[in-house]
Amino acid sequence: MIGFRRCYWLIVVMGGLNVVQVELSKIIIDEKHQDQIIVLKEKNGERQFPIVIGFLEASSIKMKLSGIEPPRPMTHDLLVSVIEGLGATLDRLVIDKMVNNTFHAKLEFKFKNGKKKIIDARPSDGVALAVRTSASIFVDEDVMKKAAIFNA
Repeated sequence: MIGFRRCYWLIVVMGGLNVVQVELSKIIIDEKHQDQIIVLKEKNGERQFPIVIGFLEASSIKMKLSGIEPPRPMTHDLLVSVIEGLGATLDRLVIDKMVNNTFHAKLEFKFKNGKKKIIDARPSDGVALAVRTSASIFVDEDVMKKAAIFNA
């Protein structure tokens, strides 16, 4: 008898996209190399989504998660202060496409007056902002299918 496991995926329709909610699962930092890896894991599933990012972005994410507070604001901390100073909050990050093996993302901001604004961003910067603001992270289902790995 061959057994099987059911997997329930949280798929949300957002702005015409089918997206899957993910969370930061791990950061792999190798100080000997320029490129680092973050792994986003499907929140209600088993798929994992690796993204190669730069050393500075990986360090920024790791510092925040480790609770390290620099004496002066780093770039991503400064950007969060600017966003808040303009009366906005980062609602969500959506990694929405892959072009020539490069991921693209959108930051969705909400303003106090109810308006929304979507800004193009690199996924690495988006994740650095999301960990600072507790914003939700989503990946387009088509992008997830192309790039995901399964954790057996």
